[in-house]
Amino acid sequence: MSLPISTKTPTPLPNSPDGWITAGEAALDAAGAAIRPYFRVGLEADDKSDESPVTVADRKAEETLRAHLLAAFPDHGIIGEEFPPHNPGAHYVWVIDPIDGTRAFITGRTSFCSLLGLLEDGVPVLGFIDQPVTRERWVGGRGVPTRFTGPFGGKVGTRAHVTLPEAELSSTAPEMFTPADAARFAKLQASAKRVYWGGDAYAYGLLALGQIDLVAECSLKPWDWAALGPVVEGAGGVVTDWAGAPLRLDTADGSALAAANPALHQAALKALAG
Repeated sequence: MSLPISTKTPTPLPNSPDGWITAGEAALDAAGAAIRPYFRVGLEADDKSDESPVTVADRKAEETLRAHLLAAFPDHGIIGEEFPPHNPGAHYVWVIDPIDGTRAFITGRTSFCSLLGLLEDGVPVLGFIDQPVTRERWVGGRGVPTRFTGPFGGKVGTRAHVTLPEAELSSTAPEMFTPADAARFAKLQASAKRVYWGGDAYAYGLLALGQIDLVAECSLKPWDWAALGPVVEGAGGVVTDWAGAPLRLDTADGSALAAANPALHQAALKALAG
């Protein structure tokens, strides 16, 4: 399936963090405008081959994000959840999840987000977590301390001294774990203070605000994780896979462990290892 990239005249921006942020925010503003009319209107969803749902809002949002980003950066690549890759071997590649948490979206919950990550040679360097209904947004990355905007308040910064027995743990759903992964997660859960289910990518934004201390998940695709590490790390946290390796496009195994501080991260890795 081919997707028209853009019908507008390209207006390239500086290929720098300032230019990336300007383009990303404008693209997310437009995607949010495409998403909001479909929220809480009884939207029908189709099931994809992996049984995950997809809606017209997902597709329209990704089309919008692609068009805006490639108008700004014609030489960049795009990897998105809903349409085929465009120039995926480029030095810089944008990774798009137009609606992370489609199940939340179609059931009227505001824990869904639009995710936008920028990879440099497969390594995440910039991330955006955007909630288009509540108008909350996180932006952070390499050399870009995470900033948060939204109507409800919230101060950026993970809890620097929280320990594993004090930690608030979050994960999207037990169904994302194989039996072996579930056994490992159970060891982490037993070591933490509490566990909360649900939240999708929104939980990583809450971690960046010091509301959650740990997120541990599996079965993630690149569009699920590419935006998250830069945001969490720009707020003082750590994000790796369950073996402690950085998340990279060429080596990611689908697992992710986000922690509020390095000591907590190491303790969580030990718990996951049993």
